[in-house]
Amino acid sequence: MAYHQQITTSWKSGYLMSFFSSRNARYRLCGLFLALALACGMPVCSGLAAENRKVIIDDDDSLSLAEATLLKAPGVDVLGITVASGNRWRDDEINRMLRGLEILHRTDVPVVPGAIYPLINSEKLTEKWESLYGRLIWKGAWMKQWVEPTNQPAPNYHAPDVVPTPADGNATTKPSKEIAANFLIRMVHAYPGQVTILAAGAMTNLALAQRLDPEFASLAKELVYMGGSLNPHQQLSTVAAGQYAREFVNSPRREFNLRFDPEAASIVMHAPWHKITMVPSDPATATELSADFLHRIASRNADISRLVAHWQPGSPMWDEIAATVWLNPQIVTRSDQLYVDINTQFGAGYGDTLSWSPGYQPDLDEQKETVVETINPTALLATMEQILGRP
Repeated sequence: MAYHQQITTSWKSGYLMSFFSSRNARYRLCGLFLALALACGMPVCSGLAAENRKVIIDDDDSLSLAEATLLKAPGVDVLGITVASGNRWRDDEINRMLRGLEILHRTDVPVVPGAIYPLINSEKLTEKWESLYGRLIWKGAWMKQWVEPTNQPAPNYHAPDVVPTPADGNATTKPSKEIAANFLIRMVHAYPGQVTILAAGAMTNLALAQRLDPEFASLAKELVYMGGSLNPHQQLSTVAAGQYAREFVNSPRREFNLRFDPEAASIVMHAPWHKITMVPSDPATATELSADFLHRIASRNADISRLVAHWQPGSPMWDEIAATVWLNPQIVTRSDQLYVDINTQFGAGYGDTLSWSPGYQPDLDEQKETVVETINPTALLATMEQILGRP
């Protein structure tokens, strides 16, 4: 395409490489200042807007506290939200995401439709896998009912083209007419070296973008994703924590986001990103979305209160950790450098997380990732509450 050739030529010129290199240095200083300001409870100056950080959110559900935090964070430009099936079917998610943006008065942010189906995995393949290796705890859009009693919300199983009306009504705004993979490619070419991809669901859209344009990952600034599982343990004694622990107690390497489309996740793990930050399920076991926290943030912001009115407390704060780690890295208390991949062999470990310390990886273009192992839950909540309380 003409825009691809034109931008690629400009990017490779020495002048622009020098320009963006110096600008990236300013972005790093800007990000450091934002993190320090949030951690210390300092007001963030309005001059920071001149050096806004750019992010695209790739998700597979309705608008959550993670998106709300990023949308309200100072010094952050959310370029768009790309959507693929995962926890729900894509069109159901798009309707919910658009409605959430309407409530937050952020209809300027485009919602871009992505993949409806995984690259290879399917509902029938998943049922075949279960007949061989046992029932999965959570199957997202393919989930018909819980295996055992739980306080978790009942699954809302329906066909891919059905869009149920959510509790806060249907959206009146429309999604972008662009395809998510094309949008992702277009944005990293328009802002080379500046765009963070924050992935909070299945990685189908990212894999398609990488296959369509091998420069996609290398033109992005970084990838931050919530997904994968290493060795989580239940840390809280609540009923909800015990119920969510069922997902990892017998299969600690299985995590839904990456298992829904393992082939896509493996493609993304092998792409030449400049930096990858992995937020597995492990640190989320120290967190729980409490009714008290929802009440506090709702009392400070009327728009947020309309969103949280229909949210059920009790879940671990998976995506919220990923978003806040990017905004305020100082909430991280322990991390490691690992090479990561996903098992794509259709056996008992299909979709499981694979990881190696440096020097032990197969050396088949796996990428080194910063893996967040533990966080400070108090700092997580404080950072989010400060941002969500902004007018």
